[in-house]
Amino acid sequence: MDAASQKFESAQADFSWDQLTAVVQSHEITTGTIAFRRVVSSTEMIAHVKTDNGQPAPKDILYKNGELAYYQPAIKQQTIFSTGANRQQAEGFLTLGFGGSGKDLAANWIINFQGMEAIDGTQTAKLDLTPKQVGSNQMFTHVTIWIDPARAISLKQVFFQESGDTRTAIYSNIQMNQVPASAFALKIPHDVQTIRK
Repeated sequence: MDAASQKFESAQADFSWDQLTAVVQSHEITTGTIAFRRVVSSTEMIAHVKTDNGQPAPKDILYKNGELAYYQPAIKQQTIFSTGANRQQAEGFLTLGFGGSGKDLAANWIINFQGMEAIDGTQTAKLDLTPKQVGSNQMFTHVTIWIDPARAISLKQVFFQESGDTRTAIYSNIQMNQVPASAFALKIPHDVQTIRK
């Protein structure tokens, strides 16, 4: 995984996110495309949401330079969040599945290897990760990831919350090291309202 991580420049994939609200056993399925890029020692990410529960719901999410921009074309609004002191934690979640090394994982997570498992014909290492830093702003109690060690990418991730809610991410049609730098920018019309938080 460490050797593959050193070769990682960028990746793009189709995604399906399944947000389960445990108390009512309700699923919200979101689909779209996502791309990651390593820039020196940080990671950039852009996601283009296409559908929510089968209905068109275009939205764009960009993480770059310690800021998360969330663009909603339907309401002509862009909300920008600064990760501030939580930048390392935010980037830790980004590198969790795309381009992170074993050393990166060990720095932020307690790693429990749960064996090898095939996902869509690819042998993956199934890892259960518990955050080393536990705090009041902790979003997830633990995360299970299925990593293709040959490419240092995750094919599946399940994020577990204390409430019993889970978020399952499945990645497919993965292309390695072919994403141009120009892809990591939002195309925002001039009449869009920007809110900073």
